[in-house]
Amino acid sequence: MKNFLNIGPKVFANQKKMGYYDFIENGGKIMKKIAFVLLFLLACSMLFAAGAAQQSGGAAYHIGVVTGTVSQSEDDLRGAEELIKRYGSVANGGIIQHITYPDNFMDQQETVITQIVTLADDPKMKAIIMNQGVPGAAEAFRRVKERRPDILCFAGEPHEDPLVIQRAADLAVSADFISRGYTIIWAAKELGADTFVHISFPRHMSYETLGLRRQIMEEACKDLGLEFVYASAPDPTSDVGQAGAVQFILEQAPQWIDTYGPNTVFFCTNDAHTEPLLQQLLIHGGMFVEADLPSPLMGYPGALGIDLTAEMGDFPAILKKVEEAVIARGGAGRFGTWAFSYGFTNTAGLGEFAKRIIDGTAQLDRLSDLYAAYGEFTPGAKWNGGRFIDANTGVRADNQILMYMDTYIMGQGYLPTTDLTVPEKYYNIKFNAPQN
Repeated sequence: MKNFLNIGPKVFANQKKMGYYDFIENGGKIMKKIAFVLLFLLACSMLFAAGAAQQSGGAAYHIGVVTGTVSQSEDDLRGAEELIKRYGSVANGGIIQHITYPDNFMDQQETVITQIVTLADDPKMKAIIMNQGVPGAAEAFRRVKERRPDILCFAGEPHEDPLVIQRAADLAVSADFISRGYTIIWAAKELGADTFVHISFPRHMSYETLGLRRQIMEEACKDLGLEFVYASAPDPTSDVGQAGAVQFILEQAPQWIDTYGPNTVFFCTNDAHTEPLLQQLLIHGGMFVEADLPSPLMGYPGALGIDLTAEMGDFPAILKKVEEAVIARGGAGRFGTWAFSYGFTNTAGLGEFAKRIIDGTAQLDRLSDLYAAYGEFTPGAKWNGGRFIDANTGVRADNQILMYMDTYIMGQGYLPTTDLTVPEKYYNIKFNAPQN
């Protein structure tokens, strides 16, 4: 043993000359590197598996939210972002799956339908919220229900006729086009207006919700002593596009103001028309009670050239900054809005309502639960409304709700529109569809 130990270094020295020691030394280093890589890959796979398990198990259900893009209906989209902020996106293990429909939705109805129906492929999908419910929503909901009757289908501000959307949706919520047909004219009278100019185009006037509101406005003008004027403008979904529609308003609005005078309230049915209209009214005169889908974000930031990045999501702060800018431009007592965004609240409120129903803390047929979900995003605001009643049949719809809140006038405060008693005659006016 002693001799063996004594000759050991010599043996290894000889083996090193022969390359054997090289193999042992360098091979050992390689094996260590391989072992390290394998351990690293194993750790990564375990982390990935844990993440996948967390994502699949983190949310017991999903809610699909479909809105327009920033260019067509920014407030609607911001409502979806608020839901993601609160409950997380599906991609990150949360609840909300948000998609946007194309800007030219009238020409891509099948695309819109396919987008919505595809959401039902998710086995965890329990509700689909669409705001706005552009044409194609009813057919999409019908197809979803054929495949997945368990999925709740909610439409915010549906464009399709009430009876059409009511047959397909579990719930449809509209700005109260009947009551507001009267309250907007009443507010215009309160501001001292003598003329009311209603700006729209044939597609919108073919919708029962918008066309009937125009008829009610015209009748209210007669009753309250205002001149009613209908002004035609290009449809942003037509060949002229949004840019052409905006340019038309920029060029035409000063001429309207010159024709009808500064004591004229202007109103338009399309979101894309709102900013250029406000821009010209602030420069040339005229008045504005509230937008078709009211919000301090609807048209005002762009028309006033103000940055609301720091205030984003804080509607009292947004309203304060908008109001200060309007007053600085001489618009006190002449421009109004809702204190909170209708589009934002419609998306977020319907999403919250769906979540509460799924969680078992709200009931679909309980109006107070719906108002409570909307109130989550409009603290201190006063809502009014009720269930839609078909003037032709007198039948009350259980699944279409009409809602509105008090009008806020910059530099003046709230007008008590939700406290008004709208004369019964306006609820009995029947829609006369325009003849093509």
